[in-house]
Amino acid sequence: MTSELPTSFTIHKNWEFKSVEDTDWKSASVPGNIFTDLLDHKLIPDPFIETNEEKVQWVAQKNWEYKTAFTVNEETLQKENINISFEGLDTYAKVYLNNQLITTTSNAFRTYTIDVKKHLKSNNILRIVFTNTAAIETVKEKNNPYQLPEGKRIYTRKAQFQYGWDWGPKMNTSGIWKNVSIKAWNDIKFDDIFIKQKSITANNARLEIEVTIDSDEDKNIMVVTTADKQIYSNHLKIAKGKHTYSVPFDIKNPKLWWTHNLGKPHLYQFDFKLIENNTIKDEKSIKKGIRTIKLITEKDSIGESFYFELNGKPVYMKGANYIPQNSFKNKVTDKKYDKLLSDVVASNMNMLRVWGGGIYENDVFYDLCDEKGILIWQDFMFACAMYPGDKEFLSNVKQEAEDQVKRLRNHASIALWAGNNENAEGWNRWGWQDGRTEKEKKEIWSDYLAVFDSILPKTVAKFSETNYWESSPKFGRGNTKYEFEGDVHDWWVWHDARPFEHFQKQIPRFMSEFGFQSFPSYEAINYINQKEEVDLKTDGIKSHQKHSRGFQLIDEYMLRDYNIPTSDEDYVYISQLLQAKGIVMGIEAHRRAKPYNMGTLFWQLNDCWPAISWSSIDYFGNWKALQYKAKKSFENVLISYEENKQNILTYVINDTFEELNGELKMKMIDFKGNEIWSNSEDISVKENVSQKVATVPNGGIDRKNQVLISEFNGKKSLYFFSKPKELNLPKGEIQKEITKTKTGFSIIIKSAVLQKEVFLFTKNKGHFSDNFFDVLPNEAITIEFATEAASLDDLQIKSLNSIY
Repeated sequence: MTSELPTSFTIHKNWEFKSVEDTDWKSASVPGNIFTDLLDHKLIPDPFIETNEEKVQWVAQKNWEYKTAFTVNEETLQKENINISFEGLDTYAKVYLNNQLITTTSNAFRTYTIDVKKHLKSNNILRIVFTNTAAIETVKEKNNPYQLPEGKRIYTRKAQFQYGWDWGPKMNTSGIWKNVSIKAWNDIKFDDIFIKQKSITANNARLEIEVTIDSDEDKNIMVVTTADKQIYSNHLKIAKGKHTYSVPFDIKNPKLWWTHNLGKPHLYQFDFKLIENNTIKDEKSIKKGIRTIKLITEKDSIGESFYFELNGKPVYMKGANYIPQNSFKNKVTDKKYDKLLSDVVASNMNMLRVWGGGIYENDVFYDLCDEKGILIWQDFMFACAMYPGDKEFLSNVKQEAEDQVKRLRNHASIALWAGNNENAEGWNRWGWQDGRTEKEKKEIWSDYLAVFDSILPKTVAKFSETNYWESSPKFGRGNTKYEFEGDVHDWWVWHDARPFEHFQKQIPRFMSEFGFQSFPSYEAINYINQKEEVDLKTDGIKSHQKHSRGFQLIDEYMLRDYNIPTSDEDYVYISQLLQAKGIVMGIEAHRRAKPYNMGTLFWQLNDCWPAISWSSIDYFGNWKALQYKAKKSFENVLISYEENKQNILTYVINDTFEELNGELKMKMIDFKGNEIWSNSEDISVKENVSQKVATVPNGGIDRKNQVLISEFNGKKSLYFFSKPKELNLPKGEIQKEITKTKTGFSIIIKSAVLQKEVFLFTKNKGHFSDNFFDVLPNEAITIEFATEAASLDDLQIKSLNSIY
């Protein structure tokens, strides 16, 4: 059999850039953006340090131009069809090939593909001129009949967070942020392939593969599909043009795709060949997990359920909200994607929500989620605003949605498409309707419905098998239905300064956002300040806190539960404990309420620059206290406590699909290790439940000097009866023993007295297997520190005991 495959290559070399009004061209990186190109030439200061963000705002106000020269060999030029594709141009651009205008662009999230057969030569000049967004937004805003909330960003289809957010800088990029490529073929090629699931049983997965073929004429061809050592050949009579054909395929005894915490995320590789007259014309490979995922929203006696059913089983969702990993997307390497998503798995998270003010992530992100067994709640890229409804905007959105849904629909990790982040809540609860006429309100809401109740759900239904959810959250806080149906963003804590205990009292059906700020690692703080010692009183630190009341709220909450330390270094440490205390209190309350509540996703997993923010992992990849403690609170089997006026109730939450049997051991000790009370009994915990397993009277307890310890099924959990600042933590030395290992160092920690919130830190780059943990009296704990460092001479240890 002969082969006549399409030819394709990227155009990523020899790019240059300049300001439109300048004549001096400088080398550029593609994929990339104007900020990183200027940085590479030291034409702007690093906007992530000190107060440099304000010094680079001029960049977004200019128009920029990129060009490159590239050659095309004669064999490619002789092909009957030649296209050029731009997977991401940011945003308003005119594209010229050999001085011919071949397209204009207006959406950073769309792929633009142009037939360039008649324009292409052996030697070519490709030039792209970017107009700054403000110039076009000003005109669009003027032409819109109403002043819409949230400024001019709403008129431009690009990453909304680049206009500034309460955790990120204002870095409005422009440039070529994704691949530019040429594809040439003769008469026929695959355009797209969608692997649909018709039915799945233990014995058979019946698939229907929709193959879209682009052909220059009517033909008789054969599509050969291979997967799991099975080969299906289908003869098709195809018509001229671009058409979709159905090809059946069965997988016997299918291995299902599961989240990593419940099974193996098995992926099948499907290989496709397009054959005509014994010649392979095109081929394509797709990795696909066989699974069913459904969002179940059914009326019940309380309101309406909200949970995900994976392969027919209700699965409790544990995770966080994900934002872009860098303000400059080209800086996020495949290695960084792998590191962060490996951290997600290591932290027992099974779902991430890709937030609607960022980007539809790069392919590698979804590939890794497929491989690692992480489900994705995928927002469309609309956030905290009302958007226009003119024909041009709606047409642009429709094509964007089709591009992205088609791109991502074969990924097993995609669990849900959601229309937007907080747009409906903003309209109904944030005062956006104030002062508007009834006609104006009706038309603005009609424009909202055109996108989120029509274009997006229809696109998802037409091009995928995934459920759609109009707006996250369904109801804003303050709505009477808030606790009883839909998903919830609970910002009573933080924005409204309610105590952390609020999380234990108002529990929704699914918590899709809740959070609390903390300071990042010492490394991030010192990077911001360009100093060797921790200093929180600099202008740089102030400029990296984007919430107007951020410092005030951290202080206010810290006063409630902790003694405020005098040193900046200790303040950073306590701020992380504070964040972890509040969010873990919420996580465990949500999990105890299972199956009433079936998911908890905190805000936010990561940062796009070094900042004081709600993240649990900072910009440099360092785990804050929250990430360490969430890892334990997200384990499949969790021991958790709830206290009322008379008793302490002990729960075992079992997220597995197996009944658990074993001995529940409980004891009360003082902080020097003296046992006050103990009990043990054999218990059985049903599969996939939260179950109360013990009740301990809380009378007569020395609340400032004692701790309750429970052990079951290899898990241990501690319960303290007072706020950290009220505990009588004893003085005592923390002993450490350090041993070099192949992957770093092993550290044994021990103390004669209870040590609360032990924190290990070093200037060496690496990762501690655990941190911010409690050490029981005379109990040795071994911590592994993974690092490339040759020594660990500077290891330091803090605990609440040592600073109180």
